[in-house]
Amino acid sequence: MSAATARHCPALFLSAPASHQGKTTLTAGIARYHRDQGRRVRVFKTGPDYLDPYILEKASGHPVQSLDLWMTGEPDCRRRLYDAAGDADLILIEGSMGLFDGTPSSADLAETFGVPVLAVVDTTGMAQTFAAVAHGLSSFRPGLPFHGVLANCVASSRHAEMLLQALPAGVRCVGTVMRDEAITLPERHLGLVQAQEIDDLEARQQQVAAQIAATELIALPPPVAFVPIQSDAVPPLLAHMTIAVARDNAFSFIYPANIELLTAMGATLAFFSPLADEALPPADAVYLPGGYPELHLTTLTASQRTAANLRQHVAAGKPLYAECGGMLYLLESLTDKAGNCADMLGLLPGHAALGQRLAGLGLQSLRLAGGELRGHTFHYSSLQTPLPPVTYATRYSSSLPGESLYCRGSIVASYLHLYFPSNPVAVARLFTGNATS
Repeated sequence: MSAATARHCPALFLSAPASHQGKTTLTAGIARYHRDQGRRVRVFKTGPDYLDPYILEKASGHPVQSLDLWMTGEPDCRRRLYDAAGDADLILIEGSMGLFDGTPSSADLAETFGVPVLAVVDTTGMAQTFAAVAHGLSSFRPGLPFHGVLANCVASSRHAEMLLQALPAGVRCVGTVMRDEAITLPERHLGLVQAQEIDDLEARQQQVAAQIAATELIALPPPVAFVPIQSDAVPPLLAHMTIAVARDNAFSFIYPANIELLTAMGATLAFFSPLADEALPPADAVYLPGGYPELHLTTLTASQRTAANLRQHVAAGKPLYAECGGMLYLLESLTDKAGNCADMLGLLPGHAALGQRLAGLGLQSLRLAGGELRGHTFHYSSLQTPLPPVTYATRYSSSLPGESLYCRGSIVASYLHLYFPSNPVAVARLFTGNATS
């Protein structure tokens, strides 16, 4: 493909020396600032994540897709960036963890696509060491495009002066953002509180945008060339099917790309809310995504109409695919972090309880009858069930067995969150009842 067919768009990759530096808050602030100037902003999130993208979607006004060189794959990343470059005035990519953490890392992604890196550094308890951190991030990997650093959580103008004193001449600080509890996003055990639960999110993002207005980030970064890639047509393997998808505050961990793929394969999607005790729409299959069922035990137990409809669906032998929190909803009972236990649907034998520490984390793949699907796992609960797994996922970075896959009648369930575009054929089999045969 010739360089002449490339699309050029200003782009910036926001990373940091570690997690909890304020990347999401500031990425959202930059997006909101430029959106308020009338620019079209497209934001992406590195790696598996459901919570940050909803925050970023509120700021940019557009769904936020995931980019990961392994889970989503380089061709998928390349296609999505190229498509965004044809529509946007600015592309922002928020990294995960620290700049060089993980395999593949944020630095790997930024270098692959030539997107300049802006490092966000929480300067709490730091003075001239800020310069050493900035120097290390900018010089650790020669050839990595580096835009500069942004000092976050600055205490005062004097603190800002101290931060900049020893900064090397070749490293640019694009500005400082003052410490302000009013813009800090609330968190819980799986990460940030969901965007739809933060009542004053709009005000918080406007306050961050106001701080961005006092930095060099008011100017667009340099344009980056994004090249096209040949894509295969999505096969209409779900034509004439209706898939009911649970979607509310208890079941919200859904990649936008998953929804897009199901629709592209011909499925009609009908959304319903177990929390609202809505009737299950007439459907050929059901998708129960992950989320926070443990935060809504009483409401879910009381949602008898939804429960009865789901039991009828399974009794009729219709496919039901459940991921993580969706699987917990299928169990006999679920216990939250405080020790409160509630009855769930009883469609799978067993019980789960929330723990104080992570019980599963990392990239994994699952081989089904239709081939390999890629995804990730991230949960604090532990499951006790007499049901034997039909297979196990494979960990990306370890030879130890990954998450279990359970099947019972028409139900397929696992802790895994799958990225559907990694294998459309295997996904179609999940919803047509022949995933493992």
